[in-house]
Amino acid sequence: MRTCLLAMFLMLWPAVAEAGLSEQQIGRVSLAPAPRASAPLTLVFRDLNGNKTTLGEAVAGRPTLLLPADFTCKQICGPALTIVATALQKTGLTQGTDYSLVVVGLDAQDDIEAARTFSNGQVGGTGASVLVGEQSTIDSLMRSIGYSFARDDSNEALAHPAAFVTLTRDGAVARAMSSLALEPTSLRLALIEAGKGTIGGLAGRIALLCYGFDAVHGIYTRQITTLLQIAGALTVLALAAGIGLLVLRSSKRRASA
Repeated sequence: MRTCLLAMFLMLWPAVAEAGLSEQQIGRVSLAPAPRASAPLTLVFRDLNGNKTTLGEAVAGRPTLLLPADFTCKQICGPALTIVATALQKTGLTQGTDYSLVVVGLDAQDDIEAARTFSNGQVGGTGASVLVGEQSTIDSLMRSIGYSFARDDSNEALAHPAAFVTLTRDGAVARAMSSLALEPTSLRLALIEAGKGTIGGLAGRIALLCYGFDAVHGIYTRQITTLLQIAGALTVLALAAGIGLLVLRSSKRRASA
């Protein structure tokens, strides 16, 4: 799997960030999970209570939405979290039963209080975790999922993708998605996909069969495009056959009149 979220999903604030980062540095900011990318579940962080916890304990054996965030961001991270939290509420899935939500701070300088202020009641309850950690631990996790960001020391800021990944129960990266251009239906299917069809009920498993839409690029995959083209052709043929049948019946009626 190779996903590159650049133009649409990068958090590139106006002149402030541009003044501190070169074009080359900004160009390296992306979310591009490698094929078979997987997050190490043994990495140790701290939760909002200051307790040590592993990523695996936060995932808790459930399909997981893993959202990297800058807890002191003044630009887009707050709205992105709101969009994600709102979309999750509209998926029809239950946090703590069907999926887990894990928000990880990108900057080790952001303490638990910053994490608590950032989440501000939007993240909580069973199945939700907001984590802080050592920079080496954070960097290890981000590398594992193909998430690259740049530190702008002159402005004390970070340039990073406004995006997240979904993980399977064992930490494998299932999808990379924008945290801005996010639809509840796409998020629901992405979580069902990460759960390998074991959540969402029968309707979810049936819907997953048709999940050929690439939510990252906003296009249908080649296989689904082919199926849609075939379906379109069959529809045209069916309409033509129906029209032909109506014309034939009309001709027979005229002949018998």
